[in-house]
Amino acid sequence: MTEHVFDQMRRAMVASQLRTTGVNDPRVVAAMAEVPRERFVPAERCALAYADALVPLGHGRSLNPPMALGRMLTEARLSGNERALVIGAATGYSAAVLACLAARVVALEQQSDLAALARRALDGSGVELVEGPLHAGWPAGAPYDFILIDGAVEHVPQAIVDQVADGGQISLALIEDGVTRLCVGRMIGGALGTTAFADAAAAVLPGFQKPRGFIF
Repeated sequence: MTEHVFDQMRRAMVASQLRTTGVNDPRVVAAMAEVPRERFVPAERCALAYADALVPLGHGRSLNPPMALGRMLTEARLSGNERALVIGAATGYSAAVLACLAARVVALEQQSDLAALARRALDGSGVELVEGPLHAGWPAGAPYDFILIDGAVEHVPQAIVDQVADGGQISLALIEDGVTRLCVGRMIGGALGTTAFADAAAAVLPGFQKPRGFIF
């Protein structure tokens, strides 16, 4: 597929998947219209780069649909001055988009093969790619003004909550009773409150299962 074809697919994504689903922040739309999503998928799946669906990346991981990322960034209403962390960076697409919207971006990935792809794709973007367990976040760079958990989780570990600056925000997809809901939250006085704003498909991230109560 040619660069011209990918440009057409990107424009179609913006028109049919973003503008029609509440992704109305001009900066978010511009960022997603600029970042070449095809660079962040395995070569054999390039034709699916702009699909309105999860794109398999291997290792049980997937690239989230464009709408999910667009809505999570839109609801955060970023100012452009934030120090941000992406948890579950995978191949780096969400970090590349966020780099157009925030002052500094750290991208955390635990799967070495995906991190290697991300490192190549993010070259020159200014994103700091780090490797480690997703559920631990990246405390070395905390506190963060914005944390994007780029996938679906059952709960947010306290280790990650502690990395949100007071007044900072977090966006994620939360699994509740089998339904995945996009959420945005803000840290105020040491307490993190979240609000769901849409149901949407999102890739499940490993390591975020809700702790189970003890059963006799």
